[in-house]
Amino acid sequence: MKKGYEKYTLRKDERCESSLFGFSDLFALIISSFIIIPVAVFIREFGYLPVTYLFGVKNPRLTIGSGPSVFMFGIFDIRKYYHMYSWFSFDDIKRKSNFAYIMVYAAPIISTLTVALTLNALIANGYLEDQARFWNRFIFYAFFYALIDSVPMLMTSGKPNNGMIIYELIRYGKRVDYNEDEVIPSTSQVDKEYEEEMKNIEEMQEEIEKEKNGISKQSSEDAEREAVGKQIQENIQDSAEEHAKDELKKEKESD
Repeated sequence: MKKGYEKYTLRKDERCESSLFGFSDLFALIISSFIIIPVAVFIREFGYLPVTYLFGVKNPRLTIGSGPSVFMFGIFDIRKYYHMYSWFSFDDIKRKSNFAYIMVYAAPIISTLTVALTLNALIANGYLEDQARFWNRFIFYAFFYALIDSVPMLMTSGKPNNGMIIYELIRYGKRVDYNEDEVIPSTSQVDKEYEEEMKNIEEMQEEIEKEKNGISKQSSEDAEREAVGKQIQENIQDSAEEHAKDELKKEKESD
């Protein structure tokens, strides 16, 4: 009875220890946030590219991250916060048809599933065993994005996800958007919005600099006035002391 109780207590303690968020979990979270998820998102967005080229894409752009643009390399726009949201945009495609749009919106699902299933097959056949934990986590996020893309639903912005667009194209034979904006944004529109955003940021920075300069100018004027006042006070005190000395000297001479 005692042995059984000790064994149960040990198992309970082990479960408690394993449930705690430790340093290894923090490291895994950092790796997932800054490497695995951004790469999984990039693979998803890159999936649009070969399909849109097949149908004659015009002005394609793959934007990686958000915030100010760090550099442009061909169709790739690398932003400062590379791990925060990426997207694919284009202005138009030449060969317009329901089949073309179905393939365009199915492309990120297919690309994500292809990579995830390939990695899964490699691990199942004994490859990548040394990094199995890393790749299993990568496969998890890849399947997650594929699932979110595939199940027809409306997103928080009111726009349909890719699964909903494909479903409506198959069922009703037409593409339906629930917003005035295109589901896949226009590259020209993205560039225009980026320029406006950067202009607003520059104007805000200029206003902040003006306020800082105004404060520093006022501070320097206050300091100057304080210094002048202090000098006047010292001069008055020196004059008073000199006058007192003169009076004292005169009294001594008269005595």
